[in-house]
Amino acid sequence: MDLADALDSDTAPSSQQAGGLAWSGQPPWPGQQPGMPGQPPWPGQQPGMPGQPPWPGQQPGMPGQPAWPGQQPGMPGQPAWPGQPVWPGQPNQPSAPGWGGPVPPTGPQNIPPLTVPYSQQLPGGVYNKMLITIQGTVKPQAQRFAINLQGKDCIAFHFNPRFNENHKQVIVTNSMIKQMWGTEEKQCPSFPFVKGQPFEVKILCTTDSFKVAVNKAHLLEYKYRVRELNQITQLCVREDVTLTSVTVETLP
Repeated sequence: MDLADALDSDTAPSSQQAGGLAWSGQPPWPGQQPGMPGQPPWPGQQPGMPGQPPWPGQQPGMPGQPAWPGQQPGMPGQPAWPGQPVWPGQPNQPSAPGWGGPVPPTGPQNIPPLTVPYSQQLPGGVYNKMLITIQGTVKPQAQRFAINLQGKDCIAFHFNPRFNENHKQVIVTNSMIKQMWGTEEKQCPSFPFVKGQPFEVKILCTTDSFKVAVNKAHLLEYKYRVRELNQITQLCVREDVTLTSVTVETLP
């Protein structure tokens, strides 16, 4: 699976309006008096009435929109759809039987508090198609920060941007297993973080690696060194950043 699946085509509906006057020499429609201009009357419309035909439940000659089922003629606002719930602060709408209030959102949720150092539990560990999104701002005098995916006895993924290592900006990735750090990887071709500026990091967990994108651009891929993904049960963010939001979701 590619991280591009998580990184967004708008389509605009089109409409077409048809209609027009009867052509000269065209025979009248059923119920239309010969020589009458405009469209023929619809079933239930009296000849000579201006405007659109009445909808079911609308009295002839009433202005405005037609009355939908369950709406009293002349009521202002939108029509009431059968079984539509009443949203807080919305008047004149019927409530659905058994509906007790707004449904809790089912999308990704922010997890407070967003203080640094930040820690969040990952019940059940890491799994394929898990997507972690971290938004925040690099501190103006930042030297480094770290994002760790870790377990009780290991750090499976250490993502560590460094702003001044031997006068260079680098991103180091590594793992710590049995209290021993492995070989550092410095594989990213660019350094996307800017002191004092906001950022967005997305980490996609796949079947064999962590894939990282920063500010909606793919940055690097880190092959798993810890294969027991269900043991990676904690997300940590440390050092020179402030956090705006952290979300964890599952891609379809």
